[in-house]
Amino acid sequence: MRILRSIALIAAASSIAAAAEKQLKPGESEVYNDVVKDLTGTNFAKALLDLDTWRQKYPDSDFTDERSALYVQTYAGSNQPAKALDTAAELISKDLTATFPGPAGLPTIIRLLYNAVWAISQIASPTPPELTTGAQAAHQLMAYDQPLPGVTAEKWNEARADMRERAAAALQYIAMLPGIQAMAKQPPDCPAAESAYSKALTEYPEKAALSYELGRALNCEAKTMPDKQAPAVYEFLRAATIDPTLGNPGNDKKKIQTFADNAYIRLHGNNDGLEQLRSQVKQSPLPPADFKIPTATEIAEARRLEFEKDNPQLALWMKIKGALSDTNGQQYFDSELKDSAVPQLKGTLMAAMPECRPKELLVAVPLPEAQQSPQIEIRLKLDKPLAGKPDLKTEFQWEGVPSVFTREPFLLTMDVEIGKIQGLTTTPCAAPAKTGPRKKP
Repeated sequence: MRILRSIALIAAASSIAAAAEKQLKPGESEVYNDVVKDLTGTNFAKALLDLDTWRQKYPDSDFTDERSALYVQTYAGSNQPAKALDTAAELISKDLTATFPGPAGLPTIIRLLYNAVWAISQIASPTPPELTTGAQAAHQLMAYDQPLPGVTAEKWNEARADMRERAAAALQYIAMLPGIQAMAKQPPDCPAAESAYSKALTEYPEKAALSYELGRALNCEAKTMPDKQAPAVYEFLRAATIDPTLGNPGNDKKKIQTFADNAYIRLHGNNDGLEQLRSQVKQSPLPPADFKIPTATEIAEARRLEFEKDNPQLALWMKIKGALSDTNGQQYFDSELKDSAVPQLKGTLMAAMPECRPKELLVAVPLPEAQQSPQIEIRLKLDKPLAGKPDLKTEFQWEGVPSVFTREPFLLTMDVEIGKIQGLTTTPCAAPAKTGPRKKP
């Protein structure tokens, strides 16, 4: 922000003026003024040379702390975050209001903290001391609330908001870093990343980026631990629900939302329950311990079990037909089905041969809600003729023993005792027409 750029210039020009009890040595003011001029013109390469000259000529200057603060500012300006942070470490460990006293020292304090916060956010693999310095700077910058003299309330509020935003971003980055490093390993250390992101999310529960990264870690674990898939979906949906930009206005909100929705649909099989889960994820950054999303496979299995319970005979036939229709169907028939008693089946009578007192019945097994006309799939060879004419389109049950199978056309022949047929209705066969003796011509 513009106000913070102005603070940078004020800091360079006023830091030495703040300490009246300190004195510049003869000739020291000239090199100091060169540094101020360099920074005012954002000539950071020249500023670094002049700071080195100042340190070489005046190693025991009364203004070593002020000079260190200017080094930090220069390293930050020249995009050297590690040097900026390492240089800031000793200053930030001190009481900054005592080190840079009075109103004139305030800009130096703010700029020092601001540059340290920027620096820690730019280092991919900070050392433990750098992490400590960055966290100290971020906490101090977050808490800083002493207005700068000569700055309007409006401008100060703008600067204060930016300071807090940068400090919060740095603290979030520090919290995320163990997870980032764990996921960057080859292969990724997914459990360590989950642990790190879960811990960070308890500290910063409203950060959508943390939920998203935790989702990635859980998704990584789900490759070998399927029970991690549901909490991964939870975190993706939470991220997309509370802030689909993940804290970056440049991100495509729709892309994150679509990704999260599709993660749910892939797991569950459809979008049933998606809206309810969107409401649930708002309540907590982490899912309940017993959280579960029924998978498409689990739902299908539950439906299968329910179907078998409600339609045991049809379910049995579907298993038999499926096995016979497979590429190894003939082998299955020969080795497992042929000459083996099959539990009771149910079907619809399509034809009887002959129509009256038949010894063979042709049967179809229509599926629920089937649109096509039922096809004959089973032939029953009876041990003796039926007494009467069976009613076609009648649903009935039987028990039998498979004896012959043809794949094309599909037909399973079963030997059946008529005593094991149930529910088949018949009508008496019509008596044969009587014929009198033929008259002689």
